[in-house]
Amino acid sequence: MYRYRQKQQRSVPPTGRTKPLTVAAAAVLVPLAAACGTEKADGGSGSVGAGTPVTGVRWSIDSVTVDGATHQAPDSARVRIDDGGEVSGSTGCNTFSARADIDGERIRFSDAMFTEKGCTDTPPGFEKSLGRALATDLAARTEGDRLTLTTADGVTVRLSKPKDTPLYGTEWTVTTPGHEGRAHLTFDKDAKTVTGRLPCNHVNAKATVGDGWITLGAPATTRMMCEGSLMDAEKRILGFFEGRVEYRIDHGSLTLTREDGKSLQAWADQ
Repeated sequence: MYRYRQKQQRSVPPTGRTKPLTVAAAAVLVPLAAACGTEKADGGSGSVGAGTPVTGVRWSIDSVTVDGATHQAPDSARVRIDDGGEVSGSTGCNTFSARADIDGERIRFSDAMFTEKGCTDTPPGFEKSLGRALATDLAARTEGDRLTLTTADGVTVRLSKPKDTPLYGTEWTVTTPGHEGRAHLTFDKDAKTVTGRLPCNHVNAKATVGDGWITLGAPATTRMMCEGSLMDAEKRILGFFEGRVEYRIDHGSLTLTREDGKSLQAWADQ
């Protein structure tokens, strides 16, 4: 495990070390000491500068620079700040969470926690540098689809908005409350179907995609019985089948909306 401890200076050098774990080891959340204290964020403004949206975007992490050394991020490294100030992301190996308070052109991170797994294709220098950045107060600057976060002592995190994820061939993980992480859907263009895993059973159905809408056929599912709350969540998802729904893709998120206004949200699994 490794930790980042606060010093009185703005610079927060790492004091621990990374010990690779086996893949089978449990992912343990590792708290990081926040350079700005333990104050909880109340969500912030959700914008930087002239109203550029920061929250609700699944940012790709391009690189982190610390002490003059730039560490390139793996292609799958990402971070998202929701409207309530909750931060979630991945280094391409470990997942992490934090709090963010957005105030004008500054973002204050706190309460950062990383899982600790050893992955040979994710440089430890990148993870440690990112952990340091998430334990401080950064100035934010946007330019087009790029976001740059910097500190006075030269810590720099460069991020960019990814292109919209394709509907077809992507495993969409349902994130609507009550379904988190238990349901997955994949659309097949050639077969004109949607298949996946519900909170309890597997499902497949016809899926005809038009301009901004999808007509879902009657679902065929396996017949397992699960705990009551899982079955209830499954029924809510199945309520989007056998009818026409609007769909919208925003970077890595997919939203399905029924005619009655009820919606189902999912994130691309990368």
